[in-house]
Amino acid sequence: MLTIYNTLTRKKEAFHPIHEGVVNMYVCGPTVYNYIHIGNARSAVAFDTVRRYLEFKGYKVNYVSNFTDVDDKMIKEAAAEKITVPQLADKFIKAFMEDTTALNIEPATMHPRPTHEIPAIIDFVQRLIDRGYAYEVDGDVYYRARKFKDYGELSGQFIDDLETGASQHVSADEVDKKEDPIDFALWKAAKPGEIHWQSPWGEGRPGWHIECSVMSTKYLADTIDIHAGGQDLEFPHHENEIAQSEAATGKKFVNYWMHNGFVTIGKDNEKMSKSLHNFITVHEILKKVDPQVLRFFMATTQYRRPIQYSQDNLTDAQNNLSHIQNTYDNLAYRLQDAAEGTDPAVEKQLADFKQKFTEVMDDDINVQNGIAVVYELVKYANNYLDNETVHADAIKGIQQLLQTLLSIFGVKLSAHTQIDDDQIKELIAKRDAARAEKNFALSDKIRDDLKKQGIIIEDTPQGTRYRKE
Repeated sequence: MLTIYNTLTRKKEAFHPIHEGVVNMYVCGPTVYNYIHIGNARSAVAFDTVRRYLEFKGYKVNYVSNFTDVDDKMIKEAAAEKITVPQLADKFIKAFMEDTTALNIEPATMHPRPTHEIPAIIDFVQRLIDRGYAYEVDGDVYYRARKFKDYGELSGQFIDDLETGASQHVSADEVDKKEDPIDFALWKAAKPGEIHWQSPWGEGRPGWHIECSVMSTKYLADTIDIHAGGQDLEFPHHENEIAQSEAATGKKFVNYWMHNGFVTIGKDNEKMSKSLHNFITVHEILKKVDPQVLRFFMATTQYRRPIQYSQDNLTDAQNNLSHIQNTYDNLAYRLQDAAEGTDPAVEKQLADFKQKFTEVMDDDINVQNGIAVVYELVKYANNYLDNETVHADAIKGIQQLLQTLLSIFGVKLSAHTQIDDDQIKELIAKRDAARAEKNFALSDKIRDDLKKQGIIIEDTPQGTRYRKE
């Protein structure tokens, strides 16, 4: 049975969706004022992998992920570029879609944008005012955080500690406006020249936190199965979402909260973020790194664990992925001379691999143990290919299972039509091993198979050499 670590309860829980066979999942997306960095991509990859595994298990996943297309950063950057906020948003939404497509991230069922949801946001804020959870001051609307009895539960913080910290992060003018330092903005009065909309409280724009409450409940349900995002969103963003949503609907907001670990960089494993100015954009990385390798690198670390971004780790990912691809190509190569029919022993082994993969992945989407099963399958495939006689249906079964399991990690496998140098060297090594074991039938077969590919083997006193015709 699938278990998921729930940030709210701080334990793994058996996963039971509200509606049988259907999962409603909301993932916080980026603020689109710049290219996404590798930390943003980590969240997108992690929860795309979760989504793919849920689909592998047979669920229909309604996957909603927003774009924050209006906030202080958007306004500042648009002014710097001398364009409008919507123009800035369109520019970087397009860039986001290009980067995530390269990383083979499935498009969300829906990508809502706050600027397209202003009437719904205003109605939601008004509902909170009507219920006594919010109040208006000079065109700003604030949420009474202390009125929500479970405020701080998700992030494990105490109200009194929050009050002490809050007063240090807001202006004196804002402190004077608020009834309580920990209250947060639902609607912000517009400053001169800022993008704005008309509301019952004057010209203004939505606060950051209210956006996700409105869009998740509007496009999924008042209570959703999974809400996900980076660890840095636990407080205040997700804490505030809970307070807003449950106060407005009177229902539990989310059944399972999932948060991914950070991407770290450098010898001190410093968190990568735009605020620390140590980030690397995916846009730049993809000019140097194969998107498949970057995807594989991020998708094969369990979502709650941190990832250290380094060239060494990228190289390891590339080598591991190349080994899998080479095996897949070798399977396609042996298919040319495979006997018709199948092999019952292979069928049973493949069923065992699939069951083992499911068992380890059911433990909070443990992709590290999942990819270990894939490596075992690759080893088994290579051993099978050493047999003098192989069966076509058995090879196709191995290929299909490799494709299915790798697709959960967002990796596409397809047979290369042209044998490459790494494959040649691997086959020569197998031939040398066969000769050492006096398995001349296999040795001759590998030599003849390579010859069909235009590769001439030469046995010399210095070892085996090859040349291409």
